[in-house]
Amino acid sequence: MRKKTLLSGLLILFFVVVGPASPTAAPRIKDICGIGGAGSTQLVGYGLVVGLGGSGDSKGTQFTVQSVVNMLIRMGITVPQDKVRTKNVAAVMLSASLPATARKGMKLDVTVSSLGDAKSLQGGTLILSPLSDPDGNLCALAQGPVSVGGFVIDGAGGDAVGQNFTLVGRVPNGATVEAEQNLAAAVMEFVDIALYTPDYTTASRVCEAIRGQYAEAEVECVDAGLVRVAVPASVQETGDVVGFIAEIENATVRPDVAAIVVINERTGTIVAGESVTLGAVAIAHGNLSVEISSRPLISQPSAFSRRGDTVVVPDTQINVDIDQDQLYAMEETASVADVARGLNALGVSPRDTIAIFQALKEAGALRAKLKIL
Repeated sequence: MRKKTLLSGLLILFFVVVGPASPTAAPRIKDICGIGGAGSTQLVGYGLVVGLGGSGDSKGTQFTVQSVVNMLIRMGITVPQDKVRTKNVAAVMLSASLPATARKGMKLDVTVSSLGDAKSLQGGTLILSPLSDPDGNLCALAQGPVSVGGFVIDGAGGDAVGQNFTLVGRVPNGATVEAEQNLAAAVMEFVDIALYTPDYTTASRVCEAIRGQYAEAEVECVDAGLVRVAVPASVQETGDVVGFIAEIENATVRPDVAAIVVINERTGTIVAGESVTLGAVAIAHGNLSVEISSRPLISQPSAFSRRGDTVVVPDTQINVDIDQDQLYAMEETASVADVARGLNALGVSPRDTIAIFQALKEAGALRAKLKIL
């Protein structure tokens, strides 16, 4: 028997370094804001995924069995519930987002999530299922093959090989809008522009960009997340509100990015924004590795012994390895690239990098918000 514990993490580091944005790379207003002020409506539904080749829900999942029986009854087929086998069928929850400007016949992407004890949705097809808004109104119908972007292969001895998560998939353009939302009148007095990431500096820059694009427009920064643009009287008279919105949404603006470091300890992912900097600090970080190994030893009694027994005695050995790292001084940095170079000079693993970021935050040397997922 052999046990091995590595207290130093072996996660994969994904460190995204974002350099200063150039003026030519500035995004458009439509890329960082929602135009029109009306958000999307979340739709939800229940359905069945068929054709799973034995990876569906077990017989013990009663709601799947009942759903299959009810579906067959609607098709004119009567089958006793205790005779139904559902290993090729999985009950799923459906979700989609209905834009405020959606029209009848528009296609939507649908997310499909297993509801029972299915092993995989790979190769399945979603049969016709309704999607409703929070008030229970039918808004769309979904159907189509499910794409999971992975696979799971079970071996005969209980072993399995898999890639990605196969119990959640998508049906691209799988839903058809059946009912439209209550849209605003054709002639509007103002247009609301909602920032995806509220920020006062970015909102101020959006106002300036709109004024530069359309001099006649009256622009008001309501707060960090909302910019309100009054539709000029000349546009209201002509009714060309669409052209007016198209003109202002293509204005370019450079958003202000907050200094933040996002850490996902489950995957070892670290993402740092362009405004992250460090104060002068000294860092020393060592890894502790503990290895425990055990092997059986057979102990037999001496020759001609009358009461001796043969016993198995475990021989356990413990090895402890501690890295002898030196204290490393990091000078004050001015950009996230300098932060990356300084941490790379330490030669630490992803898990160690996460621990160092947390310690830097506690010491006050990390000039950024630390967000742990």
